[in-house]
Amino acid sequence: QVQLVESGGGLVQAGGTLRLSCAASGIIISDNAMGWYRQAPGKQREFVASITQRGNTGYADSPKGRFTISRDNAKSTVDLQMTSLKPEDTAVYYCHMNGTTYWGRGTQVTVSE
Repeated sequence: QVQLVESGGGLVQAGGTLRLSCAASGIIISDNAMGWYRQAPGKQREFVASITQRGNTGYADSPKGRFTISRDNAKSTVDLQMTSLKPEDTAVYYCHMNGTTYWGRGTQVTVSE
């Protein structure tokens, strides 16, 4: 059974830092690009960052320069380091294995003023 499980969310003040982690089980992540997405209340789910099998990264405009995606294929994890957080970063953050239907259940990130 394939599972993607996010962790590391929480409540943080604006300007703060959080590190999200996605742990995969039941599948080898090294064969796939991985991504982080987020969904704020009342909004559609949107792309945040991705990392290819070779480690090439891509970011949406909003988090660019503030967020860093990384992967550890040996541990089957994909992390999202988030710095200089803003209230508009508040959302549920989801891990996704690109090109598949596999999504995690999400972790809540709340950034207060």
